[in-house]
Amino acid sequence: MVTLESIEQDLTASLKARDAVRTGVLRALKTRLQNEHIAQMKDLTEDQVTALIRSEVKRRKEAAEAFKTGGRTELADKEEQESAILAEYLPAGPSEQDILTEVEKVIADNGFTSKDFGQAMGKLKASLPNADGAELARILKEKLT
Repeated sequence: MVTLESIEQDLTASLKARDAVRTGVLRALKTRLQNEHIAQMKDLTEDQVTALIRSEVKRRKEAAEAFKTGGRTELADKEEQESAILAEYLPAGPSEQDILTEVEKVIADNGFTSKDFGQAMGKLKASLPNADGAELARILKEKLT
């Protein structure tokens, strides 16, 4: 389980190791978690912390793609490195085979067609909360077409 305290401990270790990239990422994550804690005026649940980390990973992946499109590979590499550091704090998601099995089950149980993509995604996200949304969507599109 990822907590603010565990992130602070890792931040201290990265400062001692003089790992500038990891230190920067962990400082930003700690700040985002603290700001969310203040906004909600209560402690964050494990699911909320995980959701925040996922959003940070997604933001960095999107930035990396934008930098690649713009021909800025050095900045894209930096964003990908930061994304990898943040991904270490996420719980392991299901394998592609597990996702494929669940997609086929959801489609068979509900008779979804390509018009029902949104409903199918909703059911899949509920049954596979730790799965990557982009991977779920890709596999679902393949199966529905």
